[in-house]
Amino acid sequence: MLEVRDVSTRYGAITVLRAVSLQVARGQIACLLGPNGAGKTTLIRTLLGIMTPVAGTILFEGQRIDHLRPHQIVQRGIAVVPEGRRVFPRMSVDENLRMGAFRDWSATDLAARRERVFALFPRLAERRTQPAATMSGGEQAMLALGRALMSRPRLLLLDEPSLGLAPVLVEQLFAMIVAINRDGTTVLLVEQNARKTLEVAHTGFLIQKGEIVGAGSAAELRESEIVRHAYLRT
Repeated sequence: MLEVRDVSTRYGAITVLRAVSLQVARGQIACLLGPNGAGKTTLIRTLLGIMTPVAGTILFEGQRIDHLRPHQIVQRGIAVVPEGRRVFPRMSVDENLRMGAFRDWSATDLAARRERVFALFPRLAERRTQPAATMSGGEQAMLALGRALMSRPRLLLLDEPSLGLAPVLVEQLFAMIVAINRDGTTVLLVEQNARKTLEVAHTGFLIQKGEIVGAGSAAELRESEIVRHAYLRT
Protein backbone atom coordinates (compact mmCIF):
# COMPACT_ATOMS: atom_id res chain seq x y z
CA MET A 1 0.00 0.00 0.00
CA LEU A 2 2.75 2.46 1.00
CA GLU A 3 6.26 2.16 -0.35
CA VAL A 4 9.12 4.48 0.56
CA ARG A 5 12.18 4.06 -1.64
CA ASP A 6 15.54 5.54 -0.69
CA VAL A 7 14.04 8.77 0.61
CA SER A 8 16.33 11.50 1.95
CA THR A 9 15.04 14.73 3.51
CA ARG A 10 16.88 17.79 4.74
CA TYR A 11 16.33 20.73 7.04
CA GLY A 12 18.45 23.31 5.27
CA ALA A 13 21.92 21.83 4.95
CA ILE A 14 21.24 19.11 7.54
CA THR A 15 20.22 15.71 6.19
CA VAL A 16 17.69 14.19 8.60
CA LEU A 17 16.54 11.15 6.62
CA ARG A 18 19.17 9.14 4.76
CA ALA A 19 17.98 6.75 2.03
CA VAL A 20 15.01 5.51 4.07
CA SER A 21 13.14 2.56 2.58
CA LEU A 22 10.11 0.78 4.03
CA GLN A 23 6.83 -0.82 3.01
CA VAL A 24 3.45 -0.89 4.72
CA ALA A 25 1.13 -3.67 3.54
CA ARG A 26 -2.61 -3.16 3.22
CA GLY A 27 -4.56 -4.17 6.32
CA GLN A 28 -1.60 -4.21 8.68
CA ILE A 29 -0.37 -2.19 11.62
CA ALA A 30 3.23 -1.27 10.86
CA CYS A 31 5.33 0.55 13.42
CA LEU A 32 8.34 2.83 13.29
CA LEU A 33 10.43 2.78 16.45
CA GLY A 34 13.27 5.06 17.39
CA PRO A 35 14.57 7.54 19.97
CA ASN A 36 13.96 11.27 20.02
CA GLY A 37 15.67 12.97 17.09
CA ALA A 38 15.88 9.81 15.01
CA GLY A 39 13.79 11.24 12.17
CA LYS A 40 10.38 9.72 12.90
CA THR A 41 8.38 12.94 12.72
CA THR A 42 10.39 14.11 9.72
CA LEU A 43 9.33 10.95 7.91
CA ILE A 44 5.68 11.64 8.75
CA ARG A 45 6.02 15.21 7.48
CA THR A 46 7.65 13.91 4.29
CA LEU A 47 4.89 11.35 3.71
CA LEU A 48 2.30 14.12 4.09
CA GLY A 49 4.01 16.47 1.64
CA ILE A 50 4.84 19.04 4.32
CA MET A 51 8.50 18.43 3.51
CA THR A 52 9.80 17.50 0.07
CA PRO A 53 12.42 14.76 -0.19
CA VAL A 54 15.68 15.66 -1.91
CA ALA A 55 16.00 12.10 -3.17
CA GLY A 56 13.91 8.95 -3.47
CA THR A 57 10.27 8.22 -4.22
CA ILE A 58 7.09 7.61 -2.21
CA LEU A 59 4.33 5.43 -3.66
CA PHE A 60 0.81 5.08 -2.28
CA GLU A 61 -1.34 2.38 -3.85
CA GLY A 62 1.11 2.26 -6.74
CA GLN A 63 1.08 6.00 -7.50
CA ARG A 64 3.82 8.51 -6.71
CA ILE A 65 2.82 11.08 -4.11
CA ASP A 66 6.16 12.71 -3.24
CA HIS A 67 5.41 15.61 -5.63
CA LEU A 68 1.91 16.30 -4.26
CA ARG A 69 0.71 18.99 -1.86
CA PRO A 70 -0.58 17.94 1.59
CA HIS A 71 -4.28 18.40 0.74
CA GLN A 72 -3.83 16.26 -2.38
CA ILE A 73 -2.26 13.50 -0.31
CA VAL A 74 -5.18 13.62 2.14
CA GLN A 75 -7.56 13.35 -0.80
CA ARG A 76 -5.71 10.22 -1.95
CA GLY A 77 -6.66 8.53 1.35
CA ILE A 78 -3.98 9.29 3.95
CA ALA A 79 -4.75 10.96 7.29
CA VAL A 80 -2.63 11.79 10.33
CA VAL A 81 -2.95 12.16 14.07
CA PRO A 82 -0.07 14.54 14.77
CA GLU A 83 2.18 14.46 17.80
CA GLY A 84 0.44 16.18 20.70
CA ARG A 85 -2.99 15.48 19.12
CA ARG A 86 -3.53 19.19 18.27
CA VAL A 87 -7.29 19.27 18.55
CA PHE A 88 -8.94 22.65 18.05
CA PRO A 89 -9.41 23.68 21.70
CA ARG A 90 -12.22 26.21 21.32
CA MET A 91 -14.25 24.03 18.99
CA SER A 92 -16.73 21.43 20.15
CA VAL A 93 -16.33 17.71 19.49
CA ASP A 94 -18.77 17.99 16.58
CA GLU A 95 -16.89 20.94 15.11
CA ASN A 96 -13.53 19.16 15.41
CA LEU A 97 -14.97 16.14 13.62
CA ARG A 98 -16.38 18.33 10.86
CA MET A 99 -12.90 19.78 10.31
CA GLY A 100 -11.57 16.26 9.86
CA ALA A 101 -13.99 15.59 7.01
CA PHE A 102 -11.86 18.02 4.98
CA ARG A 103 -14.13 18.34 1.96
CA ASP A 104 -17.72 19.55 1.63
CA TRP A 105 -19.48 16.22 1.87
CA SER A 106 -23.27 16.04 1.86
CA ALA A 107 -25.05 16.33 5.20
CA THR A 108 -26.08 12.68 4.94
CA ASP A 109 -22.54 11.51 4.30
CA LEU A 110 -21.13 13.63 7.12
CA ALA A 111 -23.70 12.22 9.51
CA ALA A 112 -22.79 8.67 8.51
CA ARG A 113 -19.09 9.37 9.02
CA ARG A 114 -19.76 10.92 12.42
CA GLU A 115 -21.89 7.97 13.52
CA ARG A 116 -19.08 5.59 12.53
CA VAL A 117 -16.72 7.57 14.76
CA PHE A 118 -19.25 7.60 17.61
CA ALA A 119 -19.63 3.82 17.29
CA LEU A 120 -15.87 3.46 17.81
CA PHE A 121 -15.72 6.13 20.53
CA PRO A 122 -19.04 6.37 22.42
CA ARG A 123 -17.51 8.88 24.84
CA LEU A 124 -17.30 11.40 21.99
CA ALA A 125 -21.04 11.10 21.38
CA GLU A 126 -21.61 11.97 25.03
CA ARG A 127 -19.32 15.04 24.68
CA ARG A 128 -20.38 16.17 21.22
CA THR A 129 -21.17 19.77 22.23
CA GLN A 130 -18.26 20.09 24.69
CA PRO A 131 -15.24 22.29 23.81
CA ALA A 132 -12.14 20.17 23.21
CA ALA A 133 -10.10 22.25 25.68
CA THR A 134 -12.28 21.03 28.57
CA MET A 135 -11.74 17.34 27.79
CA SER A 136 -9.28 14.99 29.47
CA GLY A 137 -6.10 13.83 27.72
CA GLY A 138 -7.66 10.47 26.93
CA GLU A 139 -10.78 12.08 25.50
CA GLN A 140 -8.66 14.39 23.35
CA ALA A 141 -6.78 11.35 22.07
CA MET A 142 -10.11 9.81 21.06
CA LEU A 143 -11.12 13.07 19.40
CA ALA A 144 -7.87 13.31 17.43
CA LEU A 145 -8.34 9.74 16.20
CA GLY A 146 -11.98 10.37 15.38
CA ARG A 147 -11.17 13.59 13.52
CA ALA A 148 -8.62 11.74 11.36
CA LEU A 149 -11.12 8.97 10.61
CA MET A 150 -13.70 11.48 9.33
CA SER A 151 -11.86 11.59 5.99
CA ARG A 152 -12.23 7.79 5.75
CA PRO A 153 -8.51 7.21 5.23
CA ARG A 154 -7.19 3.97 3.88
CA LEU A 155 -3.89 4.70 5.63
CA LEU A 156 -3.72 6.33 9.08
CA LEU A 157 -0.43 7.82 10.30
CA LEU A 158 -0.10 8.09 14.09
CA ASP A 159 2.76 10.24 15.41
CA GLU A 160 3.54 9.45 19.07
CA PRO A 161 -0.14 9.00 20.04
CA SER A 162 0.64 7.77 23.57
CA LEU A 163 2.81 10.78 24.44
CA GLY A 164 1.75 12.33 27.76
CA LEU A 165 -0.96 9.78 28.56
CA ALA A 166 -1.23 7.92 31.86
CA PRO A 167 -0.53 4.15 31.67
CA VAL A 168 -4.21 3.18 31.90
CA LEU A 169 -5.01 5.54 29.02
CA VAL A 170 -2.14 4.12 26.97
CA GLU A 171 -3.76 0.69 27.28
CA GLN A 172 -7.07 2.12 26.07
CA LEU A 173 -5.38 3.96 23.21
CA PHE A 174 -3.69 0.87 21.83
CA ALA A 175 -6.97 -1.02 22.08
CA MET A 176 -8.54 1.76 19.98
CA ILE A 177 -5.77 1.46 17.38
CA VAL A 178 -6.39 -2.30 17.08
CA ALA A 179 -10.14 -1.65 16.69
CA ILE A 180 -9.52 0.91 13.96
CA ASN A 181 -7.29 -1.54 12.12
CA ARG A 182 -9.84 -4.35 12.42
CA ASP A 183 -12.41 -1.94 10.97
CA GLY A 184 -10.34 -1.88 7.77
CA THR A 185 -7.83 0.95 8.15
CA THR A 186 -4.13 0.33 7.57
CA VAL A 187 -1.95 1.98 10.24
CA LEU A 188 1.60 3.29 10.41
CA LEU A 189 2.31 3.81 14.10
CA VAL A 190 5.27 6.00 15.03
CA GLU A 191 6.11 5.47 18.69
CA GLN A 192 8.74 5.41 21.42
CA ASN A 193 6.73 2.96 23.52
CA ALA A 194 8.23 -0.10 21.88
CA ARG A 195 6.81 -2.63 24.32
CA LYS A 196 3.16 -1.71 23.73
CA THR A 197 3.69 -1.02 20.05
CA LEU A 198 5.17 -4.44 19.35
CA GLU A 199 2.20 -6.05 21.09
CA VAL A 200 -0.21 -4.67 18.48
CA ALA A 201 1.92 -4.28 15.33
CA HIS A 202 2.28 -6.86 12.60
CA THR A 203 5.56 -5.52 11.21
CA GLY A 204 8.00 -2.80 12.15
CA PHE A 205 11.04 -0.74 11.39
CA LEU A 206 13.73 0.70 13.63
CA ILE A 207 15.17 4.10 12.77
CA GLN A 208 18.30 5.66 14.27
CA LYS A 209 20.02 8.88 13.15
CA GLY A 210 17.81 9.08 10.08
CA GLU A 211 18.52 5.56 8.82
CA ILE A 212 16.53 2.33 8.96
CA VAL A 213 18.70 -0.06 10.98
CA GLY A 214 16.24 -2.90 11.49
CA ALA A 215 13.05 -4.34 9.98
CA GLY A 216 10.91 -7.42 10.30
CA SER A 217 7.82 -8.85 11.90
CA ALA A 218 6.88 -7.64 15.38
CA ALA A 219 7.98 -10.99 16.79
CA GLU A 220 11.37 -10.71 15.07
CA LEU A 221 11.88 -7.17 16.37
CA ARG A 222 11.03 -8.26 19.91
CA GLU A 223 13.87 -10.79 19.67
CA SER A 224 16.29 -8.34 18.06
CA GLU A 225 19.29 -7.55 20.26
CA ILE A 226 19.23 -3.87 19.36
CA VAL A 227 15.53 -3.56 20.26
CA ARG A 228 15.81 -5.64 23.43
CA HIS A 229 18.81 -3.66 24.64
CA ALA A 230 17.56 -0.17 23.77
CA TYR A 231 13.81 -0.42 24.27
CA LEU A 232 12.67 -3.55 26.12
CA ARG A 233 14.89 -3.60 29.19
CA THR A 234 12.89 -3.68 32.44
